[in-house]
This record gives sequence, C-alpha cells and structure tokens, in this order.
Amino acid sequence: MTALRPERESDTSYGQQSYGVSGAFEDWSGGGGYGASSRPQPYPSGPGAQAHAPEPEPYASNAPQPQPQPQPQAHEPEPYGSYDSVPDETYLPPADEETVALRIPDPPPVAGDSTAGSAASSASRRDGSAQGGRAARRKAAKRRHGRHGGASDTPSAAHAHADTGTGGRSRAPLSRVEARRQARARKPGAAVVASRAIGEVFITTGVLMLLFVTYQLWWTNVRAHAQAGKEASSLQNDWASGKRNPGAFEPGQGFAILHIPKLDVVVPIAEGTNSNGVLDRGMVGHYSEGALKTAMPGDKTGNFGLAGHRNTHGEPFRYINKLAPGDPIVVETQDEYFVYKMASILPVTPPSNTSVLNPVPTGSGFTEPGRYITLTTCTPEFTSKYRMIVWGKMVEERPRSKGKPDALVS
Repeated sequence: MTALRPERESDTSYGQQSYGVSGAFEDWSGGGGYGASSRPQPYPSGPGAQAHAPEPEPYASNAPQPQPQPQPQAHEPEPYGSYDSVPDETYLPPADEETVALRIPDPPPVAGDSTAGSAASSASRRDGSAQGGRAARRKAAKRRHGRHGGASDTPSAAHAHADTGTGGRSRAPLSRVEARRQARARKPGAAVVASRAIGEVFITTGVLMLLFVTYQLWWTNVRAHAQAGKEASSLQNDWASGKRNPGAFEPGQGFAILHIPKLDVVVPIAEGTNSNGVLDRGMVGHYSEGALKTAMPGDKTGNFGLAGHRNTHGEPFRYINKLAPGDPIVVETQDEYFVYKMASILPVTPPSNTSVLNPVPTGSGFTEPGRYITLTTCTPEFTSKYRMIVWGKMVEERPRSKGKPDALVS
C-alpha cells in the first residue's frame, strides 16, 4: 500500500507543516525531516526558468524516520609497543629526541629482570604526567630518555648488552682499561691480606696447641700405662724364673713394684729419676744419685725416696694428696714385701728443699732414725712450680714365701 502524501499549499511556498494521514500537522523542521536551511525551494516560473526534477516528497508520519548517526569522538592514538609493531606506511621519523621519547614507550620487561616490578608504576606515572599537561609530559620524557640512554637505544641493542649488576639495567661493554681498573679494585688490599694471614696463623697455632694438649693429657698416659704394665709383667716373670738377682741396679732398670691399694696404683720402681728413661715411661724413680741418694727398702735404717709424675705420662702420684694417716703403702721386691703406713703430708714446698729426703726427713714429724719412705711429686696440678711430700713409716717386712701381706689381700 502506498503511503499518502500531503498536499502543497501553493506554488511559491512550502510550509514547515503538512498534513499526515490523520490530518494533523507535522513539523518537518526537526527529527528525520528537513531543516529550515534545507527546505524545498519553489519551482521557478517564467519563460527563462528551467525545468527541474521534482523534489522527493517527505514521508508520511507513519514511515520510519532516518536517525542521526553518532559521530566518532576524537582521541589520541595509542602508542605502539615497539618499533616492530609500527606500520611502515603510518610511522614518520621523529623531529627531535623529545618527540621520540613521548612516542616510544619503555621496552617490555625481561623475565627475571629486577626492574620488572617497577614497570607498572612507571607506566602509571607516565599516564598521570600525560594528563597533567605538556610540561609534565616533557618531564616524563626526559626521565625516560635519561634512563634508557637516549633515543638511539633500541630493544635489540639493549638485549645485546650484558647485565652489569646495576639493578638489571644494561650498559655498554667495558673497555679493556676499565675492565683492568675494576679487576684491580676487586683485589684485596694489603690490610685485608695481612689480616687473613694473621688469622690463618692464629688458627694454625690453635690447632697445634689443641693437638699438643691432647697428646699430653691423653696419649702420654696411654703410652706410659702400656710401658709400665709391660715392665711390671717382665719384672715378675724374671723373678719367677730367677733371671734377676738382688743387688745393684743400672739406671733405668726396674727392681721393685709399688702398691698403693687406696689409689689402685701398681707401678714399677726403677733406678734413677731421669725423665726420659724412667718417669716419662710411667714408672716411679728411686733417688739414687749424688747428694740425693737415698736408702733401699732392705736397709736397716734410712729413707727410701721415690719420685713420680702427678699429671701426664701415666700420672702414678696424681692423687697421693688423698692419702690419710694409716693408709698402707707396699713395696714388693724379688724376695720380700715391705709394708709402710702413711704418717704425714707436706702439701707445698720448694723444689730446692732436699731435706725432705734426709735419713730423718725434716718436717715429717719423725725425730729418730728409722725405716721411712718418701713420695715426691709436682704441685699444683699441671705445673712443676712446687713439690708435694708424703711420708710413711715401715710397719712390716714379709718374705714372699709367706704370701702377700694383709694390706694387699684385703
């Protein structure tokens, strides 16, 4: 069905209003109709007028009206991600470095780069500076320009440079002179070398001292106990077989065995007090040389003087300070047992006090000649500054044929 058209009012004018199908006026100046400037002009008249094609009639009010198309809003073009993403036909060379810095964004962060975390904050600062005006954009461009080393740096060049440890940023390779300078700077100075050498000396000294202490306090005892035990077994075997006869003995030769039951001490007695030949081998030495010569156990009167280590090398006299008056001290020889009772102790005396070895020892409490025994050792422990003296008096002489004395049996 063809839509109805309104009738014209005259040949010389065309009104803004027209009748529709329902007979009401419609306004063609707005909506989808013609505006005032685009009204249809009246047909020319007269002899000189040229024939014009008839203007299209407006649509009836019930026809669909043309709608105005929305105009696209102007906006700034998004920057390209890199040089490779810029089309050749649209990219123009920049006029200056500032324009390049404004157009070219930062290269994407590399995986593992320490500056990747600051990329988002840098982008947000660039966006904020772009909205702040031309001056803010210029400042942001200068910051980016200085950080990336100028407009001449390209992503390929940045990846070609090695990381120099400056926060993940890359820079040009070092020259040979600069590399040598940095190598010399990394070398330790004289003070550092000296301190290291001194430290190594101290460590070595400490290790050596530790080994020495271990040797003195542990290994010497182990070795001395083994030597003393071997000497005691050999001495008893010789006695049983008759290989050794009573009489004079050579220095370092064992001739008796000392028993201190309270201290669980069983140690050979050798002639002389030499350290290397007697005392350091875990044995007890008999004072038998020069002015310090003392009597033998079998003598009718006299003082039987003995010396032994208190620490290290078997330390047979370490605990003689624990002896109390009446404690037995037994000397075993090839033919007899000589039993002494502890009488007194002198805790400290100088090494020069040799009167403690007299036939009637000074300071022992003995006042007349008798058969005595004297034990001497160093004090305090682990030093040799002073001497400790223990005295005893013989109370029994028992032949070996009668068996062991009660002091050893009990």
